Amino acid sequence: MRLGVLDVGSNTVHLLVVDARPGARPLPAYSHKTDLRLAEHLDDAGAIAPVGIHALQRLVAEALEIGEDKGCESILAFATSAVREAANGEEVLGAVARTTGVDLGVLTGDQEATLTFLAVRRWFGWSSRRLLVFDIGGGSLEVAAGVDEDPDAALSVPLGAGRLTRTWFSADPPPREEVKALRRHVRAEIARHAGQVLRFGSPDHMVGTSKTFRQLARVCGAAPSAEGPYVKRTLQRTLLHQWIPKLAAMPSQERADLPGVSLGRAPQLLAGAIVAEAAMDIFEVDELEICPWALREGVILRHLDTMEPEDFA
Repeated sequence: MRLGVLDVGSNTVHLLVVDARPGARPLPAYSHKTDLRLAEHLDDAGAIAPVGIHALQRLVAEALEIGEDKGCESILAFATSAVREAANGEEVLGAVARTTGVDLGVLTGDQEATLTFLAVRRWFGWSSRRLLVFDIGGGSLEVAAGVDEDPDAALSVPLGAGRLTRTWFSADPPPREEVKALRRHVRAEIARHAGQVLRFGSPDHMVGTSKTFRQLARVCGAAPSAEGPYVKRTLQRTLLHQWIPKLAAMPSQERADLPGVSLGRAPQLLAGAIVAEAAMDIFEVDELEICPWALREGVILRHLDTMEPEDFA
């Protein structure tokens, strides 16, 4: 069957179309992504402004048309931190439902971490034993760890690369004092929550997933995406540590010239690097392996797991 997954995140509205069946890996058939920067449409009261709501309605309707054109039998639509934390989140959801007929399911941070963990577990398998998974999004950092398909610990911390860039940096590139202040804040926040994960034991396999980690790994020398998803890619803490002062000195336009870095994500790369290094340091991770699967694949896998056999007929 052909499924669509519509992910309304802090940075993008992303439709992933896959061919899926029980017992087989979801095969990507088509991907359509649009930068919306929904979190940047917040007003002083923390509500998504009308222009942001209208843009979201238009992009959801556009994604539905594309999904129909690509033969999707159904579309799984969800939203993450930008809608979840908006003061008018319910209003936004209602506006989207009225104009498009799509009921966006809003994932909690813990659900994001749990579903991402499921995707990583399925990608690497049981031989990874105890997994530790990091995912840096636009609005939050998710951390999960465990030995099964559901993690023993799953948490979400408001340390997304986009959020931190907006709230901590006043210039491009930012002043050194702001970089130092953000580093202190990030480390304190991660350290405050680390015990919830570490108390279950040391991990055997440490993994980073999603766009920020993929871009950081590429900057630090990992293989380009053109070489395919099965090439092993890693991110080493020592190399990341060396790159942070370089990224801090670059304006966004210059960061966008680095391998694997998009123009839209370049402004957030420094904040993402600071979060990644802090997480690796506090959890005593020298090297992360990069997983090509993340939240969207986790949503698909959980959906397939809950379907009845006749649904695939």
